Amino acid sequence: MVMIEMGSPEAIALCGTAFAVGAVHTILGPDHYVPFVAMSRAGGWSTARTLAVTAACGLGHVAGSVAIGLVGLALGIAVLRLESLEAFRGDTAGWLLIGFGLAYSVWGLVRASRTRSGGPGHAHLHAHADGTIHSHEHTHHGEHLHVHEQPTDEAEPAAAVAVWTPWILFLLFAFGPCEPLIPLLMYPAAKASPWAVAGVVGAFTLATVGTMLAAVTVLRAGATLVKLPRLDRFAHAFAGLAILACGLLIKAGL
Repeated sequence: MVMIEMGSPEAIALCGTAFAVGAVHTILGPDHYVPFVAMSRAGGWSTARTLAVTAACGLGHVAGSVAIGLVGLALGIAVLRLESLEAFRGDTAGWLLIGFGLAYSVWGLVRASRTRSGGPGHAHLHAHADGTIHSHEHTHHGEHLHVHEQPTDEAEPAAAVAVWTPWILFLLFAFGPCEPLIPLLMYPAAKASPWAVAGVVGAFTLATVGTMLAAVTVLRAGATLVKLPRLDRFAHAFAGLAILACGLLIKAGL
């Protein structure tokens, strides 16, 4: 058995393939970036928080498949059986996204129905992760007056959602599979080259997380240009529908 040497043309080709596959796999899957843009807009997340949550979910997304792949390699499980397991994880992840998106959209609609809407002079609230209530007061000229208030019993559910939503997204992405990674791991493993395996994992991770961050940054910047103040109270409902749509796309095979 000939081991793949670090820096050899074969190792470079493997890492390059892993990088390309990771980038294409990510950009073709809107579930890799749309949920973060939607939740960022609905929750009023800062750029730093949005990118931090995205990066954490991306790393968890890859780590789950890496762990399964390495355990499979150590136990000698055939690639087809590992891919079947990844397909099962993908199917389950799709249902989880659908369930979470549906529940979140319903919660958003209920919350919106309790928020006074209408013409000039109305206000809406959203809760920060620390429980602070942030009030946007709309004046007759369309301006925003920002008022910070202490938490109230009515706002406690919104504060809880603000805290737990990133963790829910992380769990969903950690459970979601990276199907293309398994075959890429098998070849260098068959050549008994741990360095090549590490290189493939590193290249795939860099491409996946980097593409997620780039897509979220671009789409979030575009989303901030859309100003629809009369629909702001439906932001959480729209975010839930976006996540629901991503789950449906996964079930459709995209």
